[in-house]
Amino acid sequence: MQSAPLKGLTLMIATICLSLATFMQILDTSIANVAIPYIAGDLGVSTNQGTWVITSFAVGSAISLPLTGEITRRLGAVKTIVLAVILFTLLSWLCGFAPTFPFLVTCRFFQGVVSGPLIPLAQALLMLIYPKEKTTFALSIFTMIAVVGPILGPILGGWFTENYTWHWIFYINIPFGIISALGCSRALKNFETPKIINPFDYWGLALLILSVGSLQIMLDKGEQLDWFGSSIIIFLCVISSISFVFLLIREWFHDKPLLELSLFKNRNFALGTFITSLSYMCFFGAVVITPLWLQTQMGYTALSAGLAVAPMGIIPVFFSMLLPKLLSTFNIRWIILTCFLMLGAVYLLFAHLATNVSFAEVATLRLLFGIPLAIYFTPLVKLTMSQIPPEKFSSAAGIFNFCRIFMGGAGTSIFVYLWDRRAAIHHAKLVEHLVPNDLGADTLMKPIEALGLGQEASFEIANQIVDQQAFMLASNDVFFFAATLCLLLTPLVFLCNTKSPKDEKNKTVTIAD
Repeated sequence: MQSAPLKGLTLMIATICLSLATFMQILDTSIANVAIPYIAGDLGVSTNQGTWVITSFAVGSAISLPLTGEITRRLGAVKTIVLAVILFTLLSWLCGFAPTFPFLVTCRFFQGVVSGPLIPLAQALLMLIYPKEKTTFALSIFTMIAVVGPILGPILGGWFTENYTWHWIFYINIPFGIISALGCSRALKNFETPKIINPFDYWGLALLILSVGSLQIMLDKGEQLDWFGSSIIIFLCVISSISFVFLLIREWFHDKPLLELSLFKNRNFALGTFITSLSYMCFFGAVVITPLWLQTQMGYTALSAGLAVAPMGIIPVFFSMLLPKLLSTFNIRWIILTCFLMLGAVYLLFAHLATNVSFAEVATLRLLFGIPLAIYFTPLVKLTMSQIPPEKFSSAAGIFNFCRIFMGGAGTSIFVYLWDRRAAIHHAKLVEHLVPNDLGADTLMKPIEALGLGQEASFEIANQIVDQQAFMLASNDVFFFAATLCLLLTPLVFLCNTKSPKDEKNKTVTIAD
């Protein structure tokens, strides 16, 4: 049973509360990144151990995201999201209160677990509470939050950590959570879905935890442990691969599967999920690499690096109002194609930066980056979900967002790995020229020697300059890779089925009854 869409003040309250639920989850994927050294020092562990604060949250979220459909069927959509918000808020307080590092990591893992349903259910409910002719506007709100969240995370994390203590990066969720839980429970009470309790697939859950958990840990710790030079990484890879194969077999042939893998029989859903996941991998990889490069090689603080990349979120905030008109006027596939071409062009601009780039130039490029990001996600979601039956929408949203978010995390590991490897290669090539009578070597060393430093100090400064140049060239390589991948994805858009804007207007998308 589907209630009539909301109107007026009730619709505004529901939108704000669902947006806050989404914002909390997205914010917490990145807000702790810049605070790791402070957390590690305060709780008496190494910085490498401190990264488990990020890994534990990612593992918990990755495990629970695909379970959204099953949880929703058992509890109901509204009860699920309200309960998830309450538990997320409580665990945020426990994370901030954490007296020991093991306590913090445990709370972060369960915070990730309860965060899983927030994004897919908020997305589904946003589309349900709006009239069918305004579902595009609802999706554009979701897009704005999805883009702005990862940008604000490092900025807020850096500001709270530098001006107060790291505890406040978790306490910030408490007022958001209280408002969201109260608002959702009141404004959405007529949109509750009936409970459907099927026999629970415990073997499927165990295989899911093994496959996804092992893979997430492998990706997060691979660079630190030298990838397949580590027996731990090899073990995790084997466990993940075997579990994943058995999971696919079991879920495909099971009568009441935990994961609705049969959804991938739908061409639009399969292609849309694939295209979105790979493009989000590029997006999230770029989001991570740029501030990392600015902080480690260009001398930026965590806060100044966050401010340099922040302009990317400006355009999506204002463009959300224009997106429904754009989608009702132009063919959805041509909009997505244009977005990918624009993304590729901006990546290529990043691939030509030099070490003398200014703060204003970086900020301007990030502002341009926000133009295609403001447009591409909403039409991709509409195209992906356009042929999903209403009763399977929550399951589809869970799987779709799991693939997108998981590939965003994988993109971080892949891009950082490529960045480090390419930097090592460029460093080796540049050092080859540091020999006597080489014009490049003389140009580099003479100004350093003129400072009157000893030989050892001079070589140390020269090595730092070579390092900076090597990582700059590595950044160029990584962005060129992202541009190439975006351009390769464009033909796949035309393999999807589509309808005219007039037909799309008459389509109603709902979540599970």
